[in-house]
Amino acid sequence: MTIARADVTTVILTFNEELHIERAIRSAQTFSASILVVDSFSSDRTVELARAAGADVLQHEFVSHARQLNWALENGSIRTPWTLRLDADEIIGSDLATRICRELGQISADVSGILFNRRHLFMGRWVRHGGRYPLYMLRLWRTGMGRAEDRWMDEHVTLQGSGKTILWEGDFADANERNLTFFIRKHDSYAAREAIERLDSKYLFMGRVVADSGVLGRQAHIKRLMKEKIYNNLPFGLGPMLYFLFRLTVQRGFLDGRTGFIYHALQGFWYRLLVEAKMLEFERALEGVGASQRRETLERVSGVKLPLHDP
Repeated sequence: MTIARADVTTVILTFNEELHIERAIRSAQTFSASILVVDSFSSDRTVELARAAGADVLQHEFVSHARQLNWALENGSIRTPWTLRLDADEIIGSDLATRICRELGQISADVSGILFNRRHLFMGRWVRHGGRYPLYMLRLWRTGMGRAEDRWMDEHVTLQGSGKTILWEGDFADANERNLTFFIRKHDSYAAREAIERLDSKYLFMGRVVADSGVLGRQAHIKRLMKEKIYNNLPFGLGPMLYFLFRLTVQRGFLDGRTGFIYHALQGFWYRLLVEAKMLEFERALEGVGASQRRETLERVSGVKLPLHDP
């Protein structure tokens, strides 16, 4: 029996995602009335493949994931009553897709957003422990009521205005098929961006990008509070070590086996230490530099083009 697609537009942000884009679009097509791909001027076949698969494609210069998503929401001519965000390397399983098709049209008027519980696959295996599951994310919301926080890193979609969120279980997975070299390069780039954002509160390179007002999920709110109030104030190197041990023991990351140990060591320790090392490197480069030269100096030493602060 064929189930009618839900009245939802799925938004996918891309940059050089020819490996994943067709899979993501196929996943979205099982439940979406419309699919919008917003591409950051890919140099591979991403745009060609997305259009051939039936998606509408727009291109826009990338500044951050948050601003790219918000640009898509504001300029994508979304006409459906619901909007869903899907990363190019994510997939929606058949059980969750079926639920979206069958139940979305019957949602109570006081519900404005729906959380999904994401699985993370690493080296082909599900990383189930170490705080990586359950991982609740607001990914489906009434059109016009969701907006990404204006943060350069660790942004979340928040609900604007009134309305509550509910949780829908079902298969939703981050299933990146690239190798460890890509993982390391990506996290090296992320580490530079996170280090800059943390230093921004002191040096105001970007006019201080802060979280938008809105309803942030309880799990995300608690994690951010712990990070900003406790973790970020620990002595150099202590935070990454304690966080790694916490994930490995208290959060039972050891149960994820050899592959899980590699993931927790890289993402839970190496990446966090790299952020702190880059902060140290950047601050040393800024010693004695006047305020008017700080942006230029930081861009040079980090290799990152800093975003301007939009009003």
